[in-house]
Amino acid sequence: MSADSSFPTMRRLLPFLGAVAALLAIASAPWALDRPWLNVVFKPLATLCVIAWSALGRSDDDLVKRWIVLGLVFSLAGDVALLWPVQGFLVGLVAFLLGHVSYLVALTRRVRFLASPPAFGVWAIVAASVLAGLWAGVPAELRAPVLVYVCALAAMAAQATSVWLVRRGAPGAGRWRTVAIGGALFVLSDAILARDKFVGGIPMPTLFNLSTYWLAQWFIARAAVGAPQPR
Repeated sequence: MSADSSFPTMRRLLPFLGAVAALLAIASAPWALDRPWLNVVFKPLATLCVIAWSALGRSDDDLVKRWIVLGLVFSLAGDVALLWPVQGFLVGLVAFLLGHVSYLVALTRRVRFLASPPAFGVWAIVAASVLAGLWAGVPAELRAPVLVYVCALAAMAAQATSVWLVRRGAPGAGRWRTVAIGGALFVLSDAILARDKFVGGIPMPTLFNLSTYWLAQWFIARAAVGAPQPR
């Protein structure tokens, strides 16, 4: 018996529970309820819901599923580290870097790395533009880690786009379009977070950063599940 058939009700509830947890974490911000403890409790819980949804789902490639779930677990570690925005920033950066590497490994199971050079070219331009807007505000000791992280993030988004472009005419192409959108949303989320941290001036950054972040994670998690291929 598969996990998907053993826990159907639980798994159907997870997107709803994740959305509630995400809303409560966002509402912890000073411009909303101003209750920091909500972020401490519900930010990790929202990501745990994505992990559980992925882990309980059926997959047409168990290796893809394992790498996506591992990436989500690294993201959870990053979420916890960033509960301490100053002391935990570098730890969180490394955790999310490992998460993007995990997603890259999963996505290269579907399409070889760099299968669509134009996608990588476009995302390289996006990454360079984001870095150019931040660079003056990034402390010297963080410049190398931030550069490595942005390269990994852009590569993940580019590979997600490549998988979608290469598989557009194949069965299940909509699933990979969703994953590609997830990669783009992750770039947007991190650009908002970095802009707020290193430059400032972002209104309601928690709302825009976290809403795009969890949408990205749910969309990328879509790569972990799918109807099993007929035998």
